Amino acid sequence: MAETRSKLQLSAEDLELLNSKIGLKNLFSDKKTNVEKALRMAQYEMELRELQAKLIDLQQWIIDNNKKAVILFEGRDAAGKGGAIRRITAHINPRYYRIIALPKPTEEEAGQWYFQRYVNHLPQPGEMVFFDRSWYNRAVVEPVNGFCTPKQYETFMGQVNEFERMIIESDTFLIKFYFSITKAEQERRFKDIKTSPLKKWKMTRVDERAQELWDEYTKYKLRMFEHTDTKRAPWIIIDADKKPEARTKALEYILERIPFGGGE
Repeated sequence: MAETRSKLQLSAEDLELLNSKIGLKNLFSDKKTNVEKALRMAQYEMELRELQAKLIDLQQWIIDNNKKAVILFEGRDAAGKGGAIRRITAHINPRYYRIIALPKPTEEEAGQWYFQRYVNHLPQPGEMVFFDRSWYNRAVVEPVNGFCTPKQYETFMGQVNEFERMIIESDTFLIKFYFSITKAEQERRFKDIKTSPLKKWKMTRVDERAQELWDEYTKYKLRMFEHTDTKRAPWIIIDADKKPEARTKALEYILERIPFGGGE
């Protein structure tokens, strides 16, 4: 242990954290003790808790002031969007937030104005809504996989900025996250999902082709950024190769973007 301390140069605060419940849990979570990893994960958990506590205050401000917030989570398959949303919403009041992950449109929905099914899920006053994928399916996933026509794609691209302007002008905070991962990291996560008896259900036919269509996804992603990264509704690109850092960065940005308790 003395040699490990010397290499890591552990401070008194580091040692105190490692001896806490969180630290000990991480220290003995693996058969082979890894002090550096345990310290890193304990620091992450402590930081996450602090941010989650602040989010509770933010949510209360939204409730008290009848504000509305829409937060989009976009990114490639296996980018960690769902996991980030679960950590972010873990301790806030479930009566005042919703997580929306819409399935394939029904036949009736397919004949509607494209944005209509999303309008139906926008927040009421005092509510936060988290979209695990959103209307931006039509910007990337649908054209890449042939789920929409070129005309439907172009119509969407011509309407989306105006749609978001209307959302924002209806006194709603709109935050757009894009979780960015490398091709190698996506491949690693897919292998993990396929070999895990608890995760294999997550793998879809679209996921199966994601590596093969990587460059096509990139082409549509870049066009999406170019056309929809506006001053009013900018994209926040988060490096998501490391899930803990991605989650805390997203939480930090939400807390920074919505000026709760400090006026507008």
